[in-house]
Amino acid sequence: MKKISCLSALMLIVVAVAQVGAQTPSPKNTLSAKKQIARLGVGSKAKTVITLNDRSKVKGYVYSIGDDDFVIRDSKSDAPTTVRYDDVMSVNDKSNKDLLIGIGAAAAGAGVFAWLVSGARGIRH
Repeated sequence: MKKISCLSALMLIVVAVAQVGAQTPSPKNTLSAKKQIARLGVGSKAKTVITLNDRSKVKGYVYSIGDDDFVIRDSKSDAPTTVRYDDVMSVNDKSNKDLLIGIGAAAAGAGVFAWLVSGARGIRH
């Protein structure tokens, strides 16, 4: 029972670390929004969720980048949405979040494996 509670605590810590690490700093002005969008690049692998100043969200991939705005296309419907850099509150990079979740899952798996290996030694008679 003690091992199960330790394992549960480990899983909660891994999930919390992955969530905190996945958050990207919100852009304070147009220049930082431009930098974050440029860092994502263009194409179907440049997935993101943009939070606008009015708290609405635009989800999809970066289709094109301009001087004053950029275009996000919805991954499912392929509908384009033009977003002005001035309207961006935060940029959430989906690929970073997926990577961190994968790392967290791998760490949890390694913890379970280590726990099983150490527990198996104590079971032998």
